[in-house]
Amino acid sequence: MEIRPIKKLKLYGFNNLTKTLSFNMYDICYAKTEEDRKNYIKYIDEQYNAERLTKILTDVAHIIGANILNIAQQDYEPQGASVTMLISEGQVVPPDASAKHESPGPLPEAVVAHLDKSHITVHTYPESHPDDGISTFRADIDVSTCGQISPLKALNYLIHSFDSDIMTIDYRVRGFTRDIHGKKLFIDHKINSIQNYISPDTRNRYQMIDVNVYQENTFHTKMLLREFDLNNYLFGVDKKDLLPREKQKIIQKLKKEMAEIFYGRNMPSMKK
Repeated sequence: MEIRPIKKLKLYGFNNLTKTLSFNMYDICYAKTEEDRKNYIKYIDEQYNAERLTKILTDVAHIIGANILNIAQQDYEPQGASVTMLISEGQVVPPDASAKHESPGPLPEAVVAHLDKSHITVHTYPESHPDDGISTFRADIDVSTCGQISPLKALNYLIHSFDSDIMTIDYRVRGFTRDIHGKKLFIDHKINSIQNYISPDTRNRYQMIDVNVYQENTFHTKMLLREFDLNNYLFGVDKKDLLPREKQKIIQKLKKEMAEIFYGRNMPSMKK
């Protein structure tokens, strides 16, 4: 694809458009016993503790071109973690293809980072159902920026950092800035779909749905993993150790949980 040079906007004062990328990521598993469910929560807390979340958010800050000023982090009891970063807009390279064109950013818990009037937040929520064995890990992530910094450049890296079963992603540009003639600018870049900021290999692995309101500069994308291998969803047990009828039941529970999260509503029991 030919990439044309980008005409630099001439603004009056600071670019105060607020660009916000928000998304939830879900990891689903089946843990048969109470002990397995406790071990799953423990495993998630170890994998996505405040220290690792800080590393992920540090990488995000570097990807979008921000300086980190201060960091606060916290692991919670009985589970979950949060991190807060105070950051400022760093020296941004001149606009190029990666800055303004719809293309994936670079690859590779709860975190908040501020970029002069902007922030990055992530919160983790591991939980399990006491009766049917389903356990779910959710991470909520928000990257809100102003100035030349684009939060979309961190999306590809974040998706690969969590490698989740289900994702719901929102991107919105709010407010306005002015050019040197006083004309209001309600967005400073072209965007057709959030999907264009995700690498092709990732798009091929997921079923994806868009709901976009272009006149409001609001974009929404849902992602559901296409491939289903039962062993990838079992914790503390292997599918070869399960009876056929038991495997069938577990598959129905997992697919029902995933469908409910993806479509955002409760559903009747699903058959294979």
